[in-house]
Amino acid sequence: MDEQGRDRQKVWMPLLFSIVLVTGMVFGFNLRDSLRNKRDITTVIERNDRLEEIIDLINAKYVDSVKSNLLYKDAVNGILNPLDPHTVYIPAEELQGVNDDLEGGFSGIGLEFSIIRDTIRVTSVIENGPAGRAGVEIGDQLIKVGDSVVAGTAINSERIVHLLKGKQHSSVFVTLKRVSNGLPKEVSITRDIVPIYSVDASLMLDSVTGFIKVNRFSATTYEEFTAALKKLLAVGAKQLILDLRDNPGGYLDAATSICDDFLDDKKLIVYTKGIHTQKAEFRANGDKGLFEKGKLVVLVDESSASASEIVAGAVQDWDRGVIMGRRSFGKGLVQEQYSLPDGAALRLTTAKYYTPSGRCIQRSFAKGRDAYLQDYEKRFEDGELTGKDTVALTDTTRFYTYKNRVVYGGGGIKPDVFVPYDTAKLSPLLLSMIYSQELKTATWDYFIRNKAKLNYKHIVDFNESFAAEDQVVSAYLTMLKPAAHAAASKAMANHTSASYFRLQVKAQIARFLFRDNGYYGIILRDDEVVQKALGVLGSAQYSKILGQ
Repeated sequence: MDEQGRDRQKVWMPLLFSIVLVTGMVFGFNLRDSLRNKRDITTVIERNDRLEEIIDLINAKYVDSVKSNLLYKDAVNGILNPLDPHTVYIPAEELQGVNDDLEGGFSGIGLEFSIIRDTIRVTSVIENGPAGRAGVEIGDQLIKVGDSVVAGTAINSERIVHLLKGKQHSSVFVTLKRVSNGLPKEVSITRDIVPIYSVDASLMLDSVTGFIKVNRFSATTYEEFTAALKKLLAVGAKQLILDLRDNPGGYLDAATSICDDFLDDKKLIVYTKGIHTQKAEFRANGDKGLFEKGKLVVLVDESSASASEIVAGAVQDWDRGVIMGRRSFGKGLVQEQYSLPDGAALRLTTAKYYTPSGRCIQRSFAKGRDAYLQDYEKRFEDGELTGKDTVALTDTTRFYTYKNRVVYGGGGIKPDVFVPYDTAKLSPLLLSMIYSQELKTATWDYFIRNKAKLNYKHIVDFNESFAAEDQVVSAYLTMLKPAAHAAASKAMANHTSASYFRLQVKAQIARFLFRDNGYYGIILRDDEVVQKALGVLGSAQYSKILGQ
């Protein structure tokens, strides 16, 4: 380097060092501010080392052998125990199933099955799915999956599902005993994404009333919902019953998207905020939604939670529709899921959500997780579920709907119209009969024997002309052992129980023919909440409730 170059370097070096120094100071101050509320990394390492040391000591010195992974799991659950009940650790082996439900699909072959007489019977084949394209039919018996025999008393549903699932576009050989000719046949099925539908049913209850049942809010729910709603509107639906009973929630954006179809003018749907998260508002986008004007009833119960309560809360606060059923679960917390290095995940509560009127409907968990999870039993014991239209308010702060109706937070969404459980249908004996293996076998046997004759084109035709319930009931009773037979016969002597049991038989046959739409098309005719909703929609009571 020449003398002139060295002179230029001497001039610029102090300036360069100054820039580096100032940049470092700014970065340092910013880093300090960003970490102000976080634990010192030394503390994290010390605490982690402490846990590792304890587990290492147990492994090295404990009197019996232990599984380290279970120790870690229990340790994590111990850390989370003082937090809210919805902050949970999801082990790696359970994560895929949890994510499948929320993502709305998994890689499989696209069929449903049932274990009948220790054999696997195909009870439904997804239209245009992998199994359907390979020629699998309802009634076929699964003999082998790959090299694994899938028959006998040791078989269970979990093992079958595990064998049928696999990587997308991978192949699996399935040996079937064909329902058509009783002969074995091996087919190769290429796995593909199989949808897990979140809309159970969408059908017309009468000439103007549509019904949509949503079982969860997954990544595909809004797409399913809009497709169902458009079909109902196309055949004349002018009012809608949205059934969110037994819906535990799911994705927030699925719930807000559905609300967007009900609300106009950029109305607030919900907002969220937490100590470490900024307030975020979710509003209708202002474009014309699919169903902003027609009469609307939303059904909820004690198992309607989270995203279901967001929908019910927005509809109620804007006086957009009538909420009917029983008080909802009371979950007003928002979780984010964080992946962990071992394949597990932490679902961490990061914010609370608030309905448009400003209420948070989260019920208290101050008495611990066990008491929180036993809330259903407490409601039942207090009589709330079976007849008392009263709710012990944990938060007496008044909030007001758009038309100044009083509503409350802190304990779920209280319906505008309360409908208690029908206790006649809660009999343990009757429920055990309905969900028994014997009834499943009797309905299946009837369906297979008469499959060719059951060529109904529509659920309405089936409902009007099918009259073989007594045949199935008779076959069911002959399968029972003497003590069970005597108890079932006594139950069937009660007119109400017998009518409901026969209706369930009819609904199960309809499900084989028309999937879930068939089942709901029958069972809703005896659903007291739905029938009361139809009554409200068809009378002046609807406008009176909403102050119109």
